[in-house]
Amino acid sequence: MTIFSKIIAGEIPCYKIAENADFFAFLDINPLAKGHVLVVPKQEIDYIFDLDNETLREMMIFSKQVAKAIKKAIPCKRIGVAVLGLEVPHAHIHLIPITKESDLLFNKKRQKLTSDEFKVIATSISVHFE
Repeated sequence: MTIFSKIIAGEIPCYKIAENADFFAFLDINPLAKGHVLVVPKQEIDYIFDLDNETLREMMIFSKQVAKAIKKAIPCKRIGVAVLGLEVPHAHIHLIPITKESDLLFNKKRQKLTSDEFKVIATSISVHFE
């Protein structure tokens, strides 16, 4: 069982943004920017391109809804999308508020936020999720 499956199951706490029957979105606890969200399928599959076409399509639609909520809550030019898939063997999409391309560099220093900051960010995004 991956750390993401444990988060989905409620065994590990998270700052949840949204969920439906198939997908779960929560704040990255080592964010590149305030509002950095991970979107994962509830089904544990290692690699995003091993998802069946329908699941991948629905995951992108769910991610689009989350991205729109992030954009309303966090000042930015765009929501960057990244799929690396190396750090956790559970398919996931990074949604990151950006103002320039370098905001998506994963080797840059991560933000350090307090629990209260995470809670405020999660609430501000989740209220915009439709």
